[in-house]
Amino acid sequence: MQLTSFTDYGLRALIYLASLPEGELTSITKVTEVYGISRNHMVKIVNKLSQLGYIHAIRGKHGGIKLGKPARQIVIGDVVRELEPTQIVDCSPEYCHITPACRLRGMFAKAEAAFLAELDKQTLADMVKDNEPLQKLLINL
Repeated sequence: MQLTSFTDYGLRALIYLASLPEGELTSITKVTEVYGISRNHMVKIVNKLSQLGYIHAIRGKHGGIKLGKPARQIVIGDVVRELEPTQIVDCSPEYCHITPACRLRGMFAKAEAAFLAELDKQTLADMVKDNEPLQKLLINL
């Protein structure tokens, strides 16, 4: 399974924000520079993460973005569930004529549940806590 770039960059943006001192504001431009991605794409991601409460966006001259809640309260599995379209295959009868007898859907559902259960064990704080190599990489960019 491969995450969409939207989810991937959303997680990266959250990791960057969690690596900053608590409450510190940064800009979308800074996040795009750190990861070398499209500003337009990041604006859409930040907007969605803001709607979901993961990011707090402040408009205006002295505005910026920061985490919307403590990193220890942001569960990686929840972020993936809210950003990622999780349908692995299209099992609709219009698309696949073996759907009524196929066991793939159940197998994929179990695999997805196991994948997300593993991600549910990790918070955003776990990604940055005591991670000096990450801090060095983010600061030097």
